[in-house]
Amino acid sequence: MLTVLIDYESGNLHSAEKAFQRMAQEVGAGEVIVSSRPEDVARADRIVLPGDGAFPACRAALAGAGEGSVLEALREAVEVKGRPFLGICVGMQLMARVGHEYEESQGLGWIDGEVTKIEPQDKALKVPHMGWNDLVIDQPHPVLAGIETGHHAYFVHSYHMSVADPAQLIAHVDYGQPVTAIVGRDTMLGMQFHPEKSQANGLRMIANFLSWAP
Repeated sequence: MLTVLIDYESGNLHSAEKAFQRMAQEVGAGEVIVSSRPEDVARADRIVLPGDGAFPACRAALAGAGEGSVLEALREAVEVKGRPFLGICVGMQLMARVGHEYEESQGLGWIDGEVTKIEPQDKALKVPHMGWNDLVIDQPHPVLAGIETGHHAYFVHSYHMSVADPAQLIAHVDYGQPVTAIVGRDTMLGMQFHPEKSQANGLRMIANFLSWAP
């Protein structure tokens, strides 16, 4: 079994790579590699799309040169072949229909939602939303096995996804407003927080994803 973390120059993937490799070894989930090669994405059994930075830049980097791009291979693997997919941080935001960071940008359209700026009602709360926050589980999911409301995760972001279909909202947090934490449908899942930086809870979710058989 092969899990590919897509490298599209959107951040340092070292901590994510180490966390996924560690948990793959623990649960017997095969090999984990970081790659920017479309052919690796095409042969992957599971795909992880991390991401740090601005939505438009990440979207453009993912698209690359167009035909033969990582984006093309990603769409084929997830939309057509139904390979399990996990988006992390901006990687989750790219699952939305559209993003509004700096400019309007089209997302992958896998989740019916828009990426908008966090605007806490409590003006004492700073943006970016940075640090630990307690998850509120809205509906069960296999990747959340062993995770309960009140368990915390580590966030660093200024924008979040407003989800149109409540069935696609798996978990949220309270940061002066409801802030989407996890979205999903079919074989697709996205986490706004960084599971690789969320200690035991994050490692459990990574292990669950590597064992998930949708």
